[in-house]
Amino acid sequence: MHGSAPPGGRRGAIRAARRRGLPLPGPADALARRLTAFEQHLVDRVAAAESPHLDRTLPRLGAASDRGKLWLGIAAALALTGHRGCRRAAARGVASLAIAATAANVLAKGLAGRVGPVVDRVPARRRLSREPVTSSFPSGHAASAAAFATGVAMEVPLLAVPVGALAAGVMASRVVTGVHYPSDVLAGAALGVAAAALTRHVVSYGVTWR
Repeated sequence: MHGSAPPGGRRGAIRAARRRGLPLPGPADALARRLTAFEQHLVDRVAAAESPHLDRTLPRLGAASDRGKLWLGIAAALALTGHRGCRRAAARGVASLAIAATAANVLAKGLAGRVGPVVDRVPARRRLSREPVTSSFPSGHAASAAAFATGVAMEVPLLAVPVGALAAGVMASRVVTGVHYPSDVLAGAALGVAAAALTRHVVSYGVTWR
């Protein structure tokens, strides 16, 4: 079962490492296990909460953002308005998303290799039909959501609240469905904001944003 600690606590972990010829776990490993145990507790608390929003709204919102579909749809709608600021917001949002998705899904996940939460207590109606096979850390969905929302808000501040609310919902859905720990989501969000900040000096479609 994912996320379970070796029997016998630290001593058991040391014995297991010695049998397998692995490096002995140090203080950092113990801290990581405690953090994971605490976050698993948070995931279980969310799983035990009763709400139609947790059962239907957030899982559906998260599914809508798969492969960036939600954000690309919003970007297309903004571009079609014909408003110069909205077109720039769409371009910056998509550029930010592309940077964040690459950094999270290609680079960071390949280095982290974290196993996701135990989903035994997550109601079946909230779970994904197919569990992710990549590293839990960081959340690629959170990175993309934060990147797009930040990029759009940088160009059209009035859109910060509605697009930011959607992004927050997508991030929350990753914990609600049991595929990510809260720290995975927070790390992804931070990565997304950083990706949007990188677009300050990007030149796209012949328009210099800054």
